[in-house]
Amino acid sequence: MRLKGYNTATILFLLAGPLMAQYTLSGTVIDAETKQPITNAEIYDRNTSQLTATNGKGYFELNNLKAGKHQVVIMSLEYQTMEEEVEMTGNRNITIPMVEFQQELSEVVISQKREEIFALTRLQPVEGTAIYAGKKTEVILLDQMVGNAATNNARQIYSQVVGLNIYESIDAGLQLNVGGRGLDPNRTSNFNTRQNGYDISADVLGYPESYYTPPSEALSQIQVIRGAASLQYGTQFGGLINFKMKSPASKPIELTARQSIGSFGLFNTFNSLSGTVGKFSYNTYLNYKKGDGFRPNAGFESTNYFGSIGYEFSERTSAQLEFTSLYYLAQQPGGLTDTQFNADPTFSNRTRNWFEVDWKLYALKLAHKLTERTDLSLSVFGLHAERNAVGFRGGTFDPAENQFFAFDPNKNPITEEDIQNTDGSYQYARDIISGQFRNVGAEFRLLTRYKLKERDAILLLGSKVYKAANAGIQGPGSTGVDADFNLRTNEFADYPFVSDFKFPNVNLAFFGEQIFFMNDRFSITPGFRYEFIKTESRGTYRQVGFDNAGNPISNNEFEDNRVFERSFLLFGIGVSYEPSENLEIYANLSQNYRSVTFSDIRVISPTFVIDPEISDERGFTFDFGTRGKWKELISYDIGGYGILYDDRIGIILDDRANRVRGNIGTALIFGFEFFADWNLAKSLQLPLTSYKLNWFINTAITESNYLRSDENNVKGKQVEFIPLINLKTGLRFGYKNLLGSFQFTHLSEQFTDVENSSAPADGDNRNGIIGKIPAYSIMDFSLSYTHKNLKVETGVNNLLDEQYFTRRATGYPGPGIIPSEPRNYYLTLQFKI
Repeated sequence: MRLKGYNTATILFLLAGPLMAQYTLSGTVIDAETKQPITNAEIYDRNTSQLTATNGKGYFELNNLKAGKHQVVIMSLEYQTMEEEVEMTGNRNITIPMVEFQQELSEVVISQKREEIFALTRLQPVEGTAIYAGKKTEVILLDQMVGNAATNNARQIYSQVVGLNIYESIDAGLQLNVGGRGLDPNRTSNFNTRQNGYDISADVLGYPESYYTPPSEALSQIQVIRGAASLQYGTQFGGLINFKMKSPASKPIELTARQSIGSFGLFNTFNSLSGTVGKFSYNTYLNYKKGDGFRPNAGFESTNYFGSIGYEFSERTSAQLEFTSLYYLAQQPGGLTDTQFNADPTFSNRTRNWFEVDWKLYALKLAHKLTERTDLSLSVFGLHAERNAVGFRGGTFDPAENQFFAFDPNKNPITEEDIQNTDGSYQYARDIISGQFRNVGAEFRLLTRYKLKERDAILLLGSKVYKAANAGIQGPGSTGVDADFNLRTNEFADYPFVSDFKFPNVNLAFFGEQIFFMNDRFSITPGFRYEFIKTESRGTYRQVGFDNAGNPISNNEFEDNRVFERSFLLFGIGVSYEPSENLEIYANLSQNYRSVTFSDIRVISPTFVIDPEISDERGFTFDFGTRGKWKELISYDIGGYGILYDDRIGIILDDRANRVRGNIGTALIFGFEFFADWNLAKSLQLPLTSYKLNWFINTAITESNYLRSDENNVKGKQVEFIPLINLKTGLRFGYKNLLGSFQFTHLSEQFTDVENSSAPADGDNRNGIIGKIPAYSIMDFSLSYTHKNLKVETGVNNLLDEQYFTRRATGYPGPGIIPSEPRNYYLTLQFKI
């Protein structure tokens, strides 16, 4: 046998006995010159789409191979790619020497190598103990991105994921706010959000908001799985977002140091160490960032640490221990009315609003290959975290009306200066909302391959147990201006908005999926998920009554204990047909479910009312499409989807700007999604060793309406947070060590409330809170240049200085319009050894 790209070395084959007419190809990948093992080389069998990577000893296995000829590809970033036809007549063990490139590779060549590996490492039908067959999956390869990584610029990072709607951050990407297909983007709460496969949100069921987002500089991939992924990862409508950290370096130590500066006082430093020593591997980083923000009173500062230690007990068993810590403090400049935004989007009407997050994650992961056909995995994870908000949220409180007013009698917006005393102090205490999150969980998975009537079959079974002991406190804070999160309940005994609640939640889940291969090209994957959910709310709240003169006449404390206990069974099915190696047709249908959260159960805002009859949401998600590659020039994924969303929870605003949260009705959301990436350099026959030129287009066209509602003026209206057109397109280009990207983003107008309201007139308490988000178009431009161990990155975001916004906040960090950043610049210097 002779490997392409290598003419002098001999590959040794050792023959073993047959095993049930299916065989194992194992071996070691080494450097042809030094004979040292190569770690993380990719081994791919084109016949079975089976992918594996070498471990710290360079060892790999491809299991359950049929007798006959197999096309095997071996790839590693610094080595020449090899492809060979291997005939399997029994178990085989081989030694594969790979030839290292003799000269330093340009960034263009490295980028092309990464694209080759990426083409193989896209989510396969089966990976580890997970099944992705028949599902809409998308993978973002962070090493391929030329963009603003220092601020986690979501518009650039997720540019090739179809149909996402993003609340753009004003705090350098400390929080990710992503939705899609009509799902609220707020803190990505409609996705199951994970890091390296385990949960990272506040409370998966009771409060599924993500206050922590890992820095993109630390990531190798972001995996996005839609719809039917809920059967494996939960019941949510959005699907899964999994942040996959970079793997440890194959050498004993590798240092990466990145220092960034940018507009509005941005400073970001990211420093990582990783390596492999024998059976041990490690990966750790420290990320510190601070900035002033583009508006007054918008400064922020954060420190993020991650550490991971891995150990390979044997070629079949490994363990990994991980710890993550994030602390950040951000000042919030407040939301604007439409009039204020149009006059000056940099205006701030809050000087005393602050937000604090302290997030600590723990995880232990075990992986074991029980047999050549069966894999086991166990993840045990926990969260110890809190988030605190203090601030003046709106106008003045009128005790006779029992509400806040944002305008004075002359219809001028009330600012903090209107309630400031001559000595600089303030008349009113700030409101404090505090949440503590303590949870622990474990997820077990078993995946086995077996024969069913002479055909291959794959079975996944798993279970998850999750327990949370969370708490929420609300009450009066100080009258000062600093980041003081201490309650002043005794000092302000008649403060009307005080509550203290515990939220103990329990979740037990059992899930399974089965791949039936009807023939070599067609497979059916049915699945199920059984859920037991118990969410509780136990605590007290204060109710204060006032006379018309504003004097307190009653002050009572009430106990409010609620228990929501339910169990149910969800089903789904996916199909996949591959008429050729470069073409797949897929479809899937899945039931979905979203439980009432504890923010839905308990009032935490003076302008927030909960419908006492609020109930869980249910529905279906349907995906279909085709994806593949045409003549090695164009990669594409074209499809459509539909979501039937029953008992959708939403907010109706009454004429006093009170937010009434309840089940709005049944919504239908459907659309067309299209993604294509065209290798223009290859089409134009440019020298691929020097040039890179790719054009991509990412388009979603979405329609929606409420089919049924018991609320007035809702039936027939469009669903909120859905632009008709969501377009991202651009060029990725390069010459030798210079790489660049240009991106154009356009979103058409979208509604933010279920009644499709226009912006109210000046002086209306709802001004800024409800109304359309106007259409906007944004351009981004980025460059990077590499010389040996040094790399320089720079760029301009919002190139044409568009004045726009992506969010109308009904509470923190507003209320009101949250303006997006104007034109801004960044510069990054990276050193890697």
